Amino acid sequence: MHFPINLHLFGKEISTHYALEIISIFIGVRYYVFLRKRSHDTISDVNRLKIFVAVCLGALLGSRLVGVFEDPEQFFAAPDKFRYIFSNKTIVGGLLFALFFVELFKLKLKIKTSSGDVMTYPLLLALILGRIGCFCEGLDDGTIGRATTLFTGINFGDGILRHPLPLYEITFLSCLWLVIYNLDKKKVLANGSKFKLFLINYFFYRFCIEFLKDNEFTIFYLSTIQIACLIGLIYYIKTLVQPKTLFLRYA
Repeated sequence: MHFPINLHLFGKEISTHYALEIISIFIGVRYYVFLRKRSHDTISDVNRLKIFVAVCLGALLGSRLVGVFEDPEQFFAAPDKFRYIFSNKTIVGGLLFALFFVELFKLKLKIKTSSGDVMTYPLLLALILGRIGCFCEGLDDGTIGRATTLFTGINFGDGILRHPLPLYEITFLSCLWLVIYNLDKKKVLANGSKFKLFLINYFFYRFCIEFLKDNEFTIFYLSTIQIACLIGLIYYIKTLVQPKTLFLRYA
């Protein structure tokens, strides 16, 4: 297996990573529209559109901001800082800032009901597709882990067996999807709990898995992504202290 694994169409080489990024966004949005039509949404179409804009703005800003601070030295050394900002992004930053932007918009619009449940499955699907692209990109993507002697190790082209973190994440997200889906099917979750379960578990997973990466920049031995994950978990501290509130009978 040689990395990066790219597509070859009509005599041209196309980056699988970027192709899957575009596909994941398109399919994720279409899946969201499909689920919303089948659900009883108490939020109006206009307000849903405003919330969607908040998600996009927060994700765009947060993914780049946290991505830049993964390695500030490279940012300050980059000759074209604008290009560096838009070529570095991280999912954790996007999710965290999207969450905060949505809550601010909802506060302004005086919306008290949860708005995230309908986005849970589309986000899970988009993340899984995106991570397939990250795996195909190999070392150049910056999401591959450090050297390992475990059976899961893969040589991504530098002669060293490394943790295939994108594959780990795909496995984790698939299992998380099954757990949330089964709980949802039993109709035991309170409104908003699907999204909370997704974010809490994802932030916790990313905090832990970051220890398997060679991070160039750390604060108190924690990477920028890990600090962002901690902020996200602190935001949900009430749910973490009282997890039973996730269930309908205790909500």
